[in-house]
Amino acid sequence: MAAPTDPEFPCSLTLSIPLLTHRLASTALRALQVDAELSPLVRRQFSLVCGSSNARSPQPEHINGATDGKDNGHNGQDRSGDGNGERTVLRTEYKATTNRMLRVAVNGFMESLGVVLGVMEVLDVDVLAEDVKA
Repeated sequence: MAAPTDPEFPCSLTLSIPLLTHRLASTALRALQVDAELSPLVRRQFSLVCGSSNARSPQPEHINGATDGKDNGHNGQDRSGDGNGERTVLRTEYKATTNRMLRVAVNGFMESLGVVLGVMEVLDVDVLAEDVKA
């Protein structure tokens, strides 16, 4: 069943980016959430969700929800307390007033995501160790 659309933000897109570990997903989330959406016509929300297809209920861990300059008090901290070893998918939900604004916002996000993943690939010791084992 489709989620009800927000009449103020009728255009939406959800991106799910799988990463190798919860630590990498959490690091990517924290690196990306510092850049607030510049336009009031776009809303963005990050969460970490379970990556396994057999997970019973993919309850998202919302962190610094809407990035419209307001902090919801989580400050990037893991608050679910259930181990989170399986929360390896970075979910980014965009809502915008027009398709054009949605496209512009997602293009900027993809550029930032590319930089974050590139830095992880080059500098993260664990990623390099996994690459050597393969």
